[in-house]
Amino acid sequence: MRARRNKTALEIEGMGQKAAVLHLDMSDFQSLDAFVKEVISILQSRWNTGSLDFLINNAGMGATVPFAEVTEELFNDFLNVHFKGIYFLTHQKLVPHMNTGGRIINISSGTTRFSNPGYSVYASMKGAIEIFTKYLAKELGIKGIGANVVAPGPIETDFNNAGIRNNPKAKEIISMNTPLGRVGRADDIGSVVAFLCTEDAKWINGQRIEVSGGINS
Repeated sequence: MRARRNKTALEIEGMGQKAAVLHLDMSDFQSLDAFVKEVISILQSRWNTGSLDFLINNAGMGATVPFAEVTEELFNDFLNVHFKGIYFLTHQKLVPHMNTGGRIINISSGTTRFSNPGYSVYASMKGAIEIFTKYLAKELGIKGIGANVVAPGPIETDFNNAGIRNNPKAKEIISMNTPLGRVGRADDIGSVVAFLCTEDAKWINGQRIEVSGGINS
């Protein structure tokens, strides 16, 4: 995964832009302050600024666990990564460094709209993120900062041990239940996130945008 992050940075630099790759473990709540200091330090040293325009909260962990088998430890892990860490990293630690006109985009999930067995913890945390985003949009509007949710459907990535990409049967079933006839790809989501960071999307605020190919519609 680290090699993949470095490859991404090299691709960005190959286009004549600047890039930096930092490590953050969202399950380690006590590491957030040090991470923010590192972010600001790099912004100052490499971009000659102490502020940022966009924050995309995309950290995540996956596990397919039936409701009756969820342990308190697993619940807390999901809570820290998918909600608690994002809540405090965003609102109390990074928002003070965001520019007027900035945008926050929180990645949720289609499973807040439709139910998949084994996703009760994951979807519950994503539901919390969606409510949090509405409050961000309301409370940060006075600062000129907008906030939206992008909710992907099933995407063919490394997430949850590449559970979709490495499972041809699952891909077939998902494709059959998706009007566009395939599973999602990372660029299906990335292009929407990128759009929300443009001036063309400046009047979109406090919204949940599902990007799922119409699955389970």
